[in-house]
Amino acid sequence: MLWFKFAELHSGNKNHIVMSKTIMLLGSGELGKEFVIAAKRLGQRVVAVDSYNDAPAQQVADAREVMDMLDGQALDAIVAKHRPDIIVPEIEAIRTERFYDYERQGIQVVPSARAANFTMNRKAIRDLAAKELGLRTAAYRYAASLEELDAAVAQLGVPCVVKPLMSSSGKGQSVVRSTEDIEKAWNYSQSGKRGDIAEVIVEEFVSFHTEITLLTVTQKNGPTLFCPPIGHRQERGDYQESWQPCLIGDDALRQAQDIAEKVTRALSGAGIWGVEFFLADDGLYFSELSPRPHDTGMVTLAGTQNLSEFELHARAVLGLPIPAIELCRAGASAVILADRNGFNPQFTGLEEALGVPGSDIRIFGKPVTRPYRRMAVALVSAPVGSDVDEVKRRAIDMAAKVKVLCMEDVAR
Repeated sequence: MLWFKFAELHSGNKNHIVMSKTIMLLGSGELGKEFVIAAKRLGQRVVAVDSYNDAPAQQVADAREVMDMLDGQALDAIVAKHRPDIIVPEIEAIRTERFYDYERQGIQVVPSARAANFTMNRKAIRDLAAKELGLRTAAYRYAASLEELDAAVAQLGVPCVVKPLMSSSGKGQSVVRSTEDIEKAWNYSQSGKRGDIAEVIVEEFVSFHTEITLLTVTQKNGPTLFCPPIGHRQERGDYQESWQPCLIGDDALRQAQDIAEKVTRALSGAGIWGVEFFLADDGLYFSELSPRPHDTGMVTLAGTQNLSEFELHARAVLGLPIPAIELCRAGASAVILADRNGFNPQFTGLEEALGVPGSDIRIFGKPVTRPYRRMAVALVSAPVGSDVDEVKRRAIDMAAKVKVLCMEDVAR
């Protein structure tokens, strides 16, 4: 395949084979950027694909393509052009049914074509979890029209949560607190959805006290591994802060690990998965699953683990050995958001923010801003055993010191 090279290195009587593979990344946001960096450090070549030019991951990749990934023929064309060894999806808006054909061509799809097709659509993954695997989830219904949404809300009661079957970062997601909210929730779901599926999932509102992500690593050769639980807080369906470790009971942790292993085994494939749970007074609920690095897992960039979620993903994808995952630091992340539409963003307050002990910042490099768009993340770490609430407070304070300015602001 293109740029797939073997070289023999002679060392005594041993021959060593060095492999470099071409990875095609479908979706090139901030999570993809960190994955590209991890893959490049392992000597791989990456082609970064997105719907707009100069997306974050494209800035560090070897090659780029700009296209609508919901166009199956266009997707086939760039796969034929670059002949990748591995395809790594990073977003939901992809014509994922084409992945089965790519696997038949001998291309590795991450984690697998089955996993990508199930998890890119909330209906498929929820039915797998609740109906096939018998996992505990919030009660739910589906609705393909405003009239069906009315009926679903009447069955589940209010409050309830409405989500597009395909979306990311909370887009199109809202809480219905009264019947007056139903039409607004439907309209928002349609404007915020990804892809061409109008149907939504309507979920019973779970009164939880903690929401966690359990990063789960499945390997080509080796046992399933789990990272220490990550706690997080959301607004508008999108994460605002995350922290690691999130202290939960031993029984809840074992149950979460058991559920994560069941779901990932059913979907198959190698890579990292973000498995989300609600912890309520009456127990643990499976919420959602992403077959790729998770936004809440950006806290691992603070050095909380011996390997970040992106390094774990790269190793799992390439079939490289992964040592035991160890908690090295306590850490927290807090997002830095834009507050307006603009372009060519600039950042102020970095000097003051980086004066916070144990601090770091990742600016994603997105060329365009819009209200609530995630543009950077503040990271804080502290020794294991530190008060995680205090570490989280420092990350929030640090993020508040950084302001995102657009070209119009700079001109003034």
